[in-house]
Amino acid sequence: MVNLSLFLFPFVFLFFPPSLAVDFLTPSQNLTNPATFVSEKGFSEQTPRNFTNPFFGIWHNNLIPIRRIDYPTDPLLPRNGIHRRLSAGKTPDDLEPAMWKGSKELMRSEALLQSVPGDYCDTYGLCGAFGSCDIEQMPACQCLKGFHPKVQEKWNLMDYTDGCVRNRPLNCSTDIIGFAKLPGLKLPDMNMSWVNESISLSECRDKCSRNCSCVAFANIVASGSGSGCAIWVGDLVDIKVVRGGGQDLYIRMLASELETTKKKSLVVVGIIVVAAVVVVAGLVLVGFYIRRRRRRSHDSKDLEVQEQDLELPLLDLLTISTATDNFSASNKLGEGGFGAVFRGRLTTGQEIAVKRLASYSRQGMDEFKNEVILIAKLQHRNLVKLLGCCIQGEEKMLIYEYMPNKSLDFFIFDPVRRKLLDWSERFNIICGVARGLLYLHQDSRLRIIHRDLKASNVLLDVDMNPKISDFGMAKTFGGDQTEGNTRRVVGTYGYMAPEYAIDGQFSVKSDVFSFGILLLEIICGEKNRGFYRPNHALNLIGHAWKLWNEGKPLELIDATIGDSYSLSEVVRCIHVSLLCLQQQPEDRPTMSNVVLMLSSESVLAQPKQPGFYMERDSLKADSISGKNECSTTNELTISLMEAR
Repeated sequence: MVNLSLFLFPFVFLFFPPSLAVDFLTPSQNLTNPATFVSEKGFSEQTPRNFTNPFFGIWHNNLIPIRRIDYPTDPLLPRNGIHRRLSAGKTPDDLEPAMWKGSKELMRSEALLQSVPGDYCDTYGLCGAFGSCDIEQMPACQCLKGFHPKVQEKWNLMDYTDGCVRNRPLNCSTDIIGFAKLPGLKLPDMNMSWVNESISLSECRDKCSRNCSCVAFANIVASGSGSGCAIWVGDLVDIKVVRGGGQDLYIRMLASELETTKKKSLVVVGIIVVAAVVVVAGLVLVGFYIRRRRRRSHDSKDLEVQEQDLELPLLDLLTISTATDNFSASNKLGEGGFGAVFRGRLTTGQEIAVKRLASYSRQGMDEFKNEVILIAKLQHRNLVKLLGCCIQGEEKMLIYEYMPNKSLDFFIFDPVRRKLLDWSERFNIICGVARGLLYLHQDSRLRIIHRDLKASNVLLDVDMNPKISDFGMAKTFGGDQTEGNTRRVVGTYGYMAPEYAIDGQFSVKSDVFSFGILLLEIICGEKNRGFYRPNHALNLIGHAWKLWNEGKPLELIDATIGDSYSLSEVVRCIHVSLLCLQQQPEDRPTMSNVVLMLSSESVLAQPKQPGFYMERDSLKADSISGKNECSTTNELTISLMEAR
């Protein structure tokens, strides 16, 4: 039997072609038709075929022959998880590519001529690891926040293949980390990501925080509030900025870098805000400057039109500056609410007083013109004489005759200088001021209400004759008009009539009330504002009323007068002052009656309780001026202002 087997073996080898038992060829072996070359697990086989066009390929076992794989020697075989796009040939013996619809051949072949990206940033991985591409930036490639180019020299040459690296390496065990939000991106390549469609963004963040390999996370679906979770490990590649869309990518960073970023953002915001404020302020200042220039030009033109009616000389700034020694402090006579007054001497030798309006003064061009026009047309021995004016640029000045004895308040409120004013001089001043007011109210061409009569606005010439000054706040009336109303209450605390200070109603009787205050101040030598006695909390008006009712009016007299006074004149002046200080305007006398009462022995009416007579809480009496003195109740604030 053994001999028979040995005998038949050669015949089997000759008549039956062998199949190769191994899945590889050696250099000395040949694969001849119809030999078959089978893979180890039988998934595929190789065999030559008798095709019209000879071809050698890798085939699925037990399947109809199909088109060869793109690369016949590609080691990626079926069932390895890698998908390839395949197409069927026309027949098993003709494997030229073809498309089929039913049994009709539509196209014999196809070829890809060229593949062009949608834009420059569509090129895969253009900016390398941790780089993002923005088609609207130059250069288009930028490193993500917290990263810098790995090779700056290549980056400068627009070679981004090496990508970016972190500014500071992360140490998961020691560093405190956070996540920076990068909005509006096409998410990185998903090959190096872990995906879960069922968890929220906060859960996704927690998973990434606990995984040291996690470098970034994001929602899978961006629509709505977002859903799903994608976590990346390794390098982030192929990121693109999407204008007006895209998704938010949260990238792992050091907490210290996040704080630095926030601080930089705050600094940038602060700079933007400051710059915006500066720009707005600049525009406002420019607008204000233009408006002031136009108004100043308009005011100057108005004054030029009226110059021919003023019959008043206009002096230039150089002349005034020379006369006052450039407004030196040694020539300064005093300072009021509208500016300073300087002494000067013209080249003719005439001495002048220059009232220089401060730039911050409430007296505008209207008040300035009002004062110029009024005083220029007024002629009375008890009114100050205006010699000229100056308007040049920002400067507005009035030139008066010089009063060597300055103003009344310079004497009566000074404990030493008021000794120089005996009763006869004080009574002369009282009568002179009364005559000046009478002229304004009755004898001038226009009825004029001064509205700011006070001791500092009564100037004294070389013979101590009084002259009323400062007509910037004066109001004129024509015909039979005797009163008016305004929302612009102007004047000085302590001298305003009740109806004017409270309701804005003024008349000739308002000046009468102010004259009554001035009369009391001349008699007692003390200011109405800040008057105080330790034994009561009455103001100056209340104090005078109290002594009058007690039959002790002479206690009002300034002790520095001594025995030089006339008892009847002093008592009559106190009586007249209380009549001038009546609460109701109709109860006050006119200035013509006042002049008559001061110069005659006629019987006077008994005064009623005066206006602004009240007690105040001495514990709450504070000084309006900020000095250590108490305020009187008739020291009122100025109300809203309106255009003249």
